[in-house]
Amino acid sequence: MHVGENVARKNMATASFCTWDGETLVLNILSTPSAKQDVIGKIKGAQLKVSVTASPVAGRATGYMVRFLAEEFGVKPIDIDVVFGRFNINKQLRIKSPKKLLPVISKYLAKEAPNA
Repeated sequence: MHVGENVARKNMATASFCTWDGETLVLNILSTPSAKQDVIGKIKGAQLKVSVTASPVAGRATGYMVRFLAEEFGVKPIDIDVVFGRFNINKQLRIKSPKKLLPVISKYLAKEAPNA
């Protein structure tokens, strides 16, 4: 893969809520801290809604969300990188080699795949 292609693939994450960068899943998240329950919601524009019960104090809600999503994707929290948004509701995450995919992501990626 050429450098330009790699940059183009990374930029695709801003056009949709998820994309692959090699074996890494890139997700754009719209987070809701202090929610009643931990929930992975629907797609809203170019983001996936994720609500967590943790309060947004000193980035704790983001850390909690990373641990919650690690379990959902079958990876360790260290395998999830917060690219931006640690202290903001708009986030981008990079999940290294997820073992499981959420139904909303599987459905979207199957629809976007060439020759699908």
